[in-house]
Amino acid sequence: MMTNKEKYTQAFNAIYTSPTLNLEVVKMENIKKKRRLKPVLTAAAACVLIVSSASVAYAKDVAGIRRTIQLWLRGDQTDAVIQFDGKGHYNMNYTDDKGNEISQGGGGVAILDDGTEVAATEDELAEMLNSPEVEYRSDGSVWVYWFSNKLEITDKFEDDVCFLKLENGKDILYMTIKYKGGYATSTSEYIQPWQFN
Repeated sequence: MMTNKEKYTQAFNAIYTSPTLNLEVVKMENIKKKRRLKPVLTAAAACVLIVSSASVAYAKDVAGIRRTIQLWLRGDQTDAVIQFDGKGHYNMNYTDDKGNEISQGGGGVAILDDGTEVAATEDELAEMLNSPEVEYRSDGSVWVYWFSNKLEITDKFEDDVCFLKLENGKDILYMTIKYKGGYATSTSEYIQPWQFN
């Protein structure tokens, strides 16, 4: 007694195949090979993507991402290379107006409503870099810098406090400065000296 497989083999051995049919079979086999190759190539591309993403994330974690930005320093627009570490700190390098290479860093925290401190984000640090700067010079004069504004405010202090309205195009900033005691800013009103520091 013959099995089903043997019956099929015997039946199809008697059939004559034309050369065109063989060519079609070969083409079909090539298509099947290509179809098998496509998932392999897709998997390889996914592996390369994962490995490269991991190395970028690793570089960011170790050294942070460096970028060149323009910011205002002492009333002059300056190119600086800045690197954020993702933990609320930055390092910045630039050349000052005298040609000196300057390297500085800083950082900050944000305090949530519940009093919890969290590391400042890159946007918050960038905003901090665009905040006004107060300079007490060795000649006794006091200067404020904000974007392109350079203002001497030495004679504007009354009882060691200066109230200053700064404008930069459409932006308005109200600034309260305590002589050698810090400052506070607001976009809507002057902050009273007893409210800060």
